[in-house]
Amino acid sequence: MAKINIIVSRHSAFYSPLISAISGGFLAAEGLEANYEAATPERTAWQALTDGTADVAQIAVSASWGPLGKGETLDLMHFAQINERDGFFIAARQPDPDFTWSKMQGRDVLVDHLGQPLAMFKFAAHKQGLAYDSINAINAGEPDEMEQAFRDGKGEYVHLQGPAPQQLEKDGLGYVVAAVGDAIGPVAFSSLTASRKWLQSDAALAFMRAYRKARAYVKETPAREIARAEADFFKGIDADVLATTIETYQGLGCWTPEVEISPAAYETALDVFTHAGVISQRFAYEAVVATPPDAT
Repeated sequence: MAKINIIVSRHSAFYSPLISAISGGFLAAEGLEANYEAATPERTAWQALTDGTADVAQIAVSASWGPLGKGETLDLMHFAQINERDGFFIAARQPDPDFTWSKMQGRDVLVDHLGQPLAMFKFAAHKQGLAYDSINAINAGEPDEMEQAFRDGKGEYVHLQGPAPQQLEKDGLGYVVAAVGDAIGPVAFSSLTASRKWLQSDAALAFMRAYRKARAYVKETPAREIARAEADFFKGIDADVLATTIETYQGLGCWTPEVEISPAAYETALDVFTHAGVISQRFAYEAVVATPPDAT
């Protein structure tokens, strides 16, 4: 089999369309043997693509705006969407079926401070009528450090991707009260990215055939079945928790049938980062997004 090196900026059940391309056997059926790894602060997904040690990466369209703002011409292009909604949740210390975002005003909230999650959180709060500056936003570090801090009693709310908040709920330590994706709606959140050269290769065509099938699979297959196939990717996560998380993401509408990154979702991502003050100009869709390599 031909090798394909895949790197992800974050590892989460949120990225099941990509994970299932491996765990569901779709890449293998196309003759591709996948090496899957998560990026680190010392070796980002963008760097791995740039130096050629990765073929495909899970990143986000927003990663391209910094280089474009410096006048660079991009070699790395986003060619397919993974998620068209934010995949983070808000978990509280106690169940709260009547939760509104305003309840976080004046409270200690462990907020993911990575660029995109933070920008999305700020935009969601704005849309829900909550001023970000009115909460006590705590930076507790990386997601695993945030989860541990919450387990240790720090914060009244925590902002995490699944399955971490669902595992907190299983353990009786936290309760999911909101999905950030519901607060924002469709947005270009995470995407598949590769070099222009790789996108012209036979491997890219084979990858896209597999990915289209995997995307349909995660939409149509019972969550418990997907979770069983993905179990080796989530060691230490309860099987019921993983299934619940996948079912929640299915229901949120993160995994739409289309693989293309839509111009509308891209424009909303620009809105998010403009609101957060991260960018001051709007970058052309065509400079960032490529047509999937198997499109006719």
